Amino acid sequence: MTDIRTHDEPHGNGLGARLNWLRAAVLGANDGIVSTAGLVVGVAGATGDRGTLLTAGLAGLLAGSMSMAAGEYVSVSTQRDSERAALAIEKYELAQTPEAELAELTGLLEGKGLSHEVAREAALQLTARDALRAHAEVELGINPDELTNPWHAAGASFLAFTAGALLPLLAIVLPPASLRLLVTVLSVLAALALTGWWSARLGDAAPWPAVLRNMGGGALAMAVTYAAGELLGAVGV
Repeated sequence: MTDIRTHDEPHGNGLGARLNWLRAAVLGANDGIVSTAGLVVGVAGATGDRGTLLTAGLAGLLAGSMSMAAGEYVSVSTQRDSERAALAIEKYELAQTPEAELAELTGLLEGKGLSHEVAREAALQLTARDALRAHAEVELGINPDELTNPWHAAGASFLAFTAGALLPLLAIVLPPASLRLLVTVLSVLAALALTGWWSARLGDAAPWPAVLRNMGGGALAMAVTYAAGELLGAVGV
């Protein structure tokens, strides 16, 4: 007899939420790598001064991480406000028209493949236990106890971008002048390969197309900004 063990498998909305956070962290780090690498490589095309490179890299790191955090905070705050508004409407409807809401929940459960009798019995039991939670989860796809937190999202975006941005920043200022560009390009491409692989794995996609896209985009960004820096340095800007 086959021994099927399922008790250790992750289930439910919690897994999806964790994967979304992890995916956001990977993408935030990727943004930090590409934007900061493009910035410091562009400046390196104009000047080899270590202090200038460090100043530009730190400015880009701080500006990018704060922008990511602020954008994520605003976005998630809007999402949480929408979730709260939807829950408030559902709570009002449950108080005013409970029978209609029970019929609606029954129909939703039928839509998931249950027979009418089973769906009706399940709706009755769910309503008796916690009507608002039942409608929130089945109808709205919201867990009332786990509303999105904008501060958590902002902090995670800030840290992810900063972690990604530190790589090209350190790679451009720590090596000797003759090796700065080479070390930066190689380390950035390696990091982009890793983030591309992770993002593909999190989405259950083939990794190599994502890796190649990531590396190609990063290489193009560095090439364009370096050429611009060289041009500006040549004309004395």
